[in-house]
Amino acid sequence: MLKFSWPKLVIPLCLSLLLFLNACAEQPSRYDQVQKETTGKGATPAVSKDSEQGSSFNKFFPKSSDGFKVIPAQEKKGFAEYKVDKDGKNVAMLAISDTINNPSAAEKFKSSTTKIGGFPAVDQGANATAVLVNGRYQVKVLSRDPSFTRDDRIKWLEKFDLRGLAGLQAFLPPVDSTIAYAPSIPSLV
Repeated sequence: MLKFSWPKLVIPLCLSLLLFLNACAEQPSRYDQVQKETTGKGATPAVSKDSEQGSSFNKFFPKSSDGFKVIPAQEKKGFAEYKVDKDGKNVAMLAISDTINNPSAAEKFKSSTTKIGGFPAVDQGANATAVLVNGRYQVKVLSRDPSFTRDDRIKWLEKFDLRGLAGLQAFLPPVDSTIAYAPSIPSLV
């Protein structure tokens, strides 16, 4: 009769199972450490808790007119964006962003000698023109079609309620107080 030894059977079976489970386990990717560093305690958040809600910007965008249709496209904390369509074609994008999330975005306005609506303005490449309201809110118009020129971008920037946007900042100082800006509207509170 054959003698059956349980330990001789169980040990190889357990080792095989252990190797199998280890091989099937999810291996850490090369991005895991970066993810851990950027989302762990002490990491700088991508959007500041002091950032304005994107929905707060909606009332300052221009309305549809003269054959142009203004359509909401994206909204998140610190940012809102609208499309401008004409004859069913996207010709421009309009955006307002809170530079508290990206202070370097306000830097380019320091050397500005041009003003639109009383606020420093800059061209960003061949297809974008922007103003900085109260050293904090960047209002940008981007051409998406060659027919939408720099002059068109300036006209659309002037259609924004820039003074109203300046009023959002009644209780917060600008991100960079060395950037020239038009004074905000006095608060009635």
